Amino acid sequence: MPTTLILGGSGFVSGTIARTALARGDTTFVLTRGKREVPAGATPLVADRNDPAAFATALADLPFCDAVIDCIGFTADHAHQDLQTFFPENAAPRAGHLVFLSSDFVCSAVDRPLFIDESFDRFDTFPYALGKRAAEVALLDAATKRQLPITILRPCHIYGPGSLLGCLPLHGRDPQLLTRLKNGEPLKLIGGGYFLQQPMLASDLATAALACSALPKTRGHLYHIAGPEIIESRTFYRLIAELLAPPISTPITLHEASITDYLKEHPDHLPFCCHRVYSMEKARAHGIPVPATPVREGLRQHLQALGALS
Repeated sequence: MPTTLILGGSGFVSGTIARTALARGDTTFVLTRGKREVPAGATPLVADRNDPAAFATALADLPFCDAVIDCIGFTADHAHQDLQTFFPENAAPRAGHLVFLSSDFVCSAVDRPLFIDESFDRFDTFPYALGKRAAEVALLDAATKRQLPITILRPCHIYGPGSLLGCLPLHGRDPQLLTRLKNGEPLKLIGGGYFLQQPMLASDLATAALACSALPKTRGHLYHIAGPEIIESRTFYRLIAELLAPPISTPITLHEASITDYLKEHPDHLPFCCHRVYSMEKARAHGIPVPATPVREGLRQHLQALGALS
């Protein structure tokens, strides 16, 4: 029975990964700040990772982990913390494999091609992207120099049970989205919602992340991970309306929000204002089970979890 540690475990993505690990029979530990419940069956460890002493203390007695999934790493300091904790240079490793969740937001949104693969080498410069990219660089450098079992995944938009619905401003993760749709309110979407995306069900990401520890080819590599369908963002909202119970009787109304005006107020949201389409040929070639749940089916599961289906 594998032993898996999730850094995180009480959030949307990290909680989904923890539940997926438990469902497959893993002995599962989760490290959180202790402010929210963790999945039933997981062993909680409590520490703020930004407190190095508390982080070290919380993990001091942890057994060897076959896999560590870092869902709460945002900076180079967090990457170095992972390296020092799980792959100390002058001691035996404490993990069989580290999977670090980065983000497609590291990729520059300016003058990008429609399809991006892992060779794309222009990166965004707002704080979140800079931090994630610095963490990627630190981990890939260590993985190469020391031949460490480290894999980095760059997911795109993630949806599913445990999250709010909505994939694009001005209705990204909108807590009132279902009410707006049921009331027939028009939705205002950046660029009219024509940006292409590959929305990914969280459980599919969990399956991909947990599979990496058993795939030697993934060691020292970075991968884009995205959903199986390329759709206009506006389609995401239309599918939600179609699936609601009772169904929306008339087509939803979509209005265009100015990209220029929006970015004046939210300059760090530029990554939302571009097509987000990625090649997963490398992931497939290396054996990663890439996301396969159709968007309609994934949204049905999401709405069912929200009690929005009959």
